[in-house]
Amino acid sequence: MNALCTVYKRELAAYFATPLAYVFIVIFLALAGAFTFFLGNFFERGQADLSPFFLFHPWLYLLLVPAISMRLWSEERKGGTIELLLTLPLTPTQAVIAKFLAAWSFAGIALALTFPLWITVNYLGKPDNGVIFASYIGSFFMAGAYLAIGACFSALTKNQVIAFVLSAVVCLLFTVSGTSLVLNFFTGWAPPGVVEAISSLSFTANFEAISKGVLDAVGIVFFTSVMALFLFANVLFVNLYKAR
Repeated sequence: MNALCTVYKRELAAYFATPLAYVFIVIFLALAGAFTFFLGNFFERGQADLSPFFLFHPWLYLLLVPAISMRLWSEERKGGTIELLLTLPLTPTQAVIAKFLAAWSFAGIALALTFPLWITVNYLGKPDNGVIFASYIGSFFMAGAYLAIGACFSALTKNQVIAFVLSAVVCLLFTVSGTSLVLNFFTGWAPPGVVEAISSLSFTANFEAISKGVLDAVGIVFFTSVMALFLFANVLFVNLYKAR
């Protein structure tokens, strides 16, 4: 556990040792505000809530989370420090978990810094704070799912740009799988069970169910399962590299 905590602290500190963390947080907050008040028609709606804010979260994460995760393993492989990391008294599984938790914590910090929006809607009206709280929890778990995908593909290559592109493409597939455009493509020829399965993989649909104010166990289990699946794949890739 000491070694795991050491790697976790090192990874989290590494974000703030470079401009990446500050650039990400500023862009995230700026886009969140712009989407909420302008694209989300916050004032035109005449309703003080954060529905427009959470509506765009899957797309914000799709653009920005791969930028957080692309360096997790690619940088280690490019710099040759992965060999040193794997000689520490911790297993590859512990190393993967430590790196993932550091990235997830950083994403949580960025999400928590949006609290002025929550204060604003409470000042302007009387929103359902239970719905907002559930949406924050759902958003945090969704960010973890995006990060697990990014971490997995970061372990495949030493090139951060390739890791970013691969992560963004896979995340996009999960994001749009529940849209009518995708489902209509399969409806004409695929069995109903296949169409339903594709729809159930949608990050957007699962998050929307949570953001309605109910901490839906199905949505939380879905995001947790995605995290577990891709972290397991991440461990396999690190073990394959270690066995070379």
